Amino acid sequence: MRLLILGCGRVGATLANLMNKDGHEVTVIDLNSDAFDRLGADFEGVTIVGDGTDEDVLIRAGIEETDAFAAVTNGDNRNILAAQVAKYTFGVHKVICRIYDPIRQETYNALGLESISPTVVGAKLLKTAILNEAPRVQSAVQSIAEGRGMPLGEREKSLSTKAATGENR
Repeated sequence: MRLLILGCGRVGATLANLMNKDGHEVTVIDLNSDAFDRLGADFEGVTIVGDGTDEDVLIRAGIEETDAFAAVTNGDNRNILAAQVAKYTFGVHKVICRIYDPIRQETYNALGLESISPTVVGAKLLKTAILNEAPRVQSAVQSIAEGRGMPLGEREKSLSTKAATGENR
């Protein structure tokens, strides 16, 4: 998959590295060239310094051939604008943007813009953590969201299910 990411902060760099390690072609755009230091020496993708809301910068980054676009800067307005340009001007198939403001997220989702709100996701994870009476037991989703991978119990269940169905053969 060809992925174009706008924003090379903590989320953008982590997403770029994850997708790069999985063998995808990744291009990252950021206004600040120093932001690319977060990618590390083993990043094999392309980096472009520029404004990801500028159509010329997007064309230079290969948006016309990209399969997916993720707008993950720290600004809702920039992410919304860039996502709209990617989707409606260039016809990118999969476009996702990060929107901090839950009210804006609802509005733009209603208009057909796929988005993720870290504010909502974080609040839901915190609620789950607060209400969880057995803190040693976690859902696979929460564990993955916290960057720890699948809990051992869930992994064992998954492996035993595969063994029972013959998927390991």
